[in-house]
Amino acid sequence: MTTSTEAAQTGRGTRAEPAAGAQQGLGARIAARAGGGAMRVFLVLVALFWLMPTIGLLLSSLRGAEDIAATGWWKVFTAPSELTFDNYQRLLDNSTITDSLFSTVMITVPATVLVVVIGSLAGYAFAWMEFPGRDWWFLLVVGLLVVPVQVALIPVSELFGTIGIFETTFGVIMFHTAFGLPFAIFLLRNFFAEIPRELLEAARLDGAGEIRLFTRVVMPLGGPAIASLGIFQFLWVWNDMLVALIFADSESPPITVALQQQVRQFGNNIDVLAPGAFVSMVIPLAVFFAFQRQFVSGVMAGAVK
Repeated sequence: MTTSTEAAQTGRGTRAEPAAGAQQGLGARIAARAGGGAMRVFLVLVALFWLMPTIGLLLSSLRGAEDIAATGWWKVFTAPSELTFDNYQRLLDNSTITDSLFSTVMITVPATVLVVVIGSLAGYAFAWMEFPGRDWWFLLVVGLLVVPVQVALIPVSELFGTIGIFETTFGVIMFHTAFGLPFAIFLLRNFFAEIPRELLEAARLDGAGEIRLFTRVVMPLGGPAIASLGIFQFLWVWNDMLVALIFADSESPPITVALQQQVRQFGNNIDVLAPGAFVSMVIPLAVFFAFQRQFVSGVMAGAVK
């Protein structure tokens, strides 16, 4: 009796195994097909849909004002003769736009370099140096992350007016640096804290001081995180309009403010606005793709840790 019961149970178990195997095989086949050609086509379509505004802006910047007013940018696929580089020649002849590009560079590069350098030094200090109130100071830095920019516009404007740097390039740089440092310190401190302590102790045994330890050990290991921070800061400052509109010099505004002023003063000069907007967008894209490998390395390193 027992033998027959065991045999029946064994038979049921044997009969159930093919069903489970079939379900597993079906799931594997679905996953394989999803990761194949169909998924790749879907991702390509999503990427094209995401890039459509950029493509439209590029094609619009290569069309004349009359053509832009008459038809949409997609008309160039049936009438490629409309494409011309005359708009970019007008852009180079427009001193307001060219000067604004120079002003944007003069604001973005120092604001990015200052945030990266000061954030790296502070992140190392919070991660590996002992000083009174270190944890409390770091909590203060973390608390500054939640302070919105809009809250500080009026008091900082009064402060900058008192010390004489309101509506100056230096004032805009200081504002971006101050508001970029909390995130920079928070990011780099957490990244530097993951460096093995044994590695730092070995360097100290070899006679390395804090400065040498920071420049020769910590900075090379933190390169991906620093590159990621630099990209984020560069994009944020380059594309900013609110801070530039309030604190920048009205006679030499950044590109975002200059384009806004062009729209307000000359609403029909799309032949200048389109190439100007595209150039202002291409430069940060070029910076991103130039440091793409370091950016991905920094993101992946943070994910693994």
